[in-house]
Amino acid sequence: MLTTLAYGLAIALNLLVVFIGARFLFVPVAAATGYGVPAGQDRAYLTIKGLRDGTYGLLGLALLAFVGAQAEAWFMLIVALLPLGDTLIVLRNGGTKAVAFGVHFATAVALLVNAALLFAV
Repeated sequence: MLTTLAYGLAIALNLLVVFIGARFLFVPVAAATGYGVPAGQDRAYLTIKGLRDGTYGLLGLALLAFVGAQAEAWFMLIVALLPLGDTLIVLRNGGTKAVAFGVHFATAVALLVNAALLFAV
């Protein structure tokens, strides 16, 4: 049961990050607004974010499939730094606390919980 939960959550989180990356590539202005800090029309930085997120999601899926739970756990632990940083970016740039904590900080917590679950299997 624990293994199914840990792997299932890891797959879901990685697919979510791939989806977010794709959203920044295909509808960048709307994705930036959803991120919590509207970015206007600066598509270069939005494309960079899309590529970053998509790559991290695919890397997480590859680690889980080809290396295993231990490697994925370390990956999740380290990658949790990104949404923690995103929380600060949103707060420092006029975004709402609801998005900063309800989206970004909550994502960091989910990643840390998943890391703990993966370390336990």
